[in-house]
Amino acid sequence: MSERIDYMKVAPAGVKALGGVYGYIMQSGLPEELLELAYYRTSQINGCAYCLDLHSKALTAKGFALAKLVLVPVWREAEALFDPRERAALAWAETVTRVADTAIPDEAFQAASAAFSEKELVDLTIAIGLMNTFNRLAIGFRRTPDALRDQ
Repeated sequence: MSERIDYMKVAPAGVKALGGVYGYIMQSGLPEELLELAYYRTSQINGCAYCLDLHSKALTAKGFALAKLVLVPVWREAEALFDPRERAALAWAETVTRVADTAIPDEAFQAASAAFSEKELVDLTIAIGLMNTFNRLAIGFRRTPDALRDQ
């Protein structure tokens, strides 16, 4: 797999603008580990190797257990490993990322609203939307995961 376009060099102002959104999210008050978990699940759904590599490293660096990380795709089966807000964030990341298929049903909104305040839910949704954008850039332009560059 070779990189098609280095979008960071070609459109630095656009990437910087996305970085501003990321900065807002990091100041939102949502726990970083929870955000990383949502980013990781979103990237799994989208099949983004670059972002999976990045966010798995970030999670494990924060002390997120490897055994828990590998069970994220089947978190419902392993729900005892995840606290209520993590489960809510994972479910919300899934329905928001798959919006064309889910239309984000009322039940999903109600479940997420039970775990997060209105502001937290809006901020989490912005974070998920941002990750979907980064996934599309990385996949579309074949950004090489650091794990492959390090070989």
